[in-house]
Amino acid sequence: MRVAIVNDLRLAIEALRRVVASDPGHTIAWTAADGAEAVRLCGQDTPDVILMDLVMPVMNGAEATRRIMQSSPCAVLVVTSTVAGNFALVCEALGHGAYDAVCTPELGKRPPAEAGAELLRKLAAVERINRYVRAGDRGLACSVSGTVQPPAPAGSAVPLVAIGASTGGPPALAEILSRWPRGFPGAVLVVQHIGRDFAAPLAEWLQERTPLRVRLATPGDRPEVGTVLVAGTDDHLVMTSERTLRYAAEPVDYPYRPSVDALFQSLAVHWPALGVATLLTGIGRDGAEGLLRLKRKGWLTIAQDETSSVVYGMPRAACLLGAATEVLALQAIAGRIQEQLGRLIPGQP
Repeated sequence: MRVAIVNDLRLAIEALRRVVASDPGHTIAWTAADGAEAVRLCGQDTPDVILMDLVMPVMNGAEATRRIMQSSPCAVLVVTSTVAGNFALVCEALGHGAYDAVCTPELGKRPPAEAGAELLRKLAAVERINRYVRAGDRGLACSVSGTVQPPAPAGSAVPLVAIGASTGGPPALAEILSRWPRGFPGAVLVVQHIGRDFAAPLAEWLQERTPLRVRLATPGDRPEVGTVLVAGTDDHLVMTSERTLRYAAEPVDYPYRPSVDALFQSLAVHWPALGVATLLTGIGRDGAEGLLRLKRKGWLTIAQDETSSVVYGMPRAACLLGAATEVLALQAIAGRIQEQLGRLIPGQP
């Protein structure tokens, strides 16, 4: 895979170059010292993936990502040394089309392949996703076995909203969550494709934008009314037959981690009541199969429309499968979910 490096620090460029070179399947396409140079070079020679720093002179990484995705789109992986301090820029870059984010590796005395293991894993995921997207992702949806439970009587389970997102997801999630009041009558589960080091900052960033309580999901959690539980590891967040949440490593070879399909399909099997599932902007087709299973169970299933999506991959896959009951602009999704919960909960207006 041809990899470009964008960073204003020579030491960082050299460290990233050594990590990339430790995998014989990767080569360096070019390097740039700021975002403006990256935009220019990408227009001349578009690589398979760009390792994009955030804080740089002339043009930061978020703005560079926006321009690259408009003029010569390719996979962009944000690489930053400070997670918490730069998370607003991380979300901005993800909102403009960056695929994921990873911390800058610190080599020290360790071999590059060891010190940069997380970065190499992300590059491998990008390579596989690129390949799967070109092949149409056929046969890659994970499957949760079990007998689908019939819908339970109203009031026997917490009203549930499940949301999946990838590229462009954080701003889309904030748009939805910010529109719900403190007395929102449902429990919310969120799967966003993002590295485990960025899951906690994502939850904190979302908390600043909604009156609902937002935290990372932990094993054994049960959905709570008025609480948003966010998938917090690279393993898949799934529902169990006991109506508790856990993290599952399987399927190990699935490139989308954590997987929206894994959550949606587990809800179709193990959650006893109807709810609302929403598939937002993102690359690939993760979540489409699971959304279809929830639709068949009787859930309201919503796909974000093309115009408001940063990347119309996951919602498009859902639409092609016939998995979406409705296709809505991002700005209309929050209100439609709240309206549906009102129909599912006795006594709600």
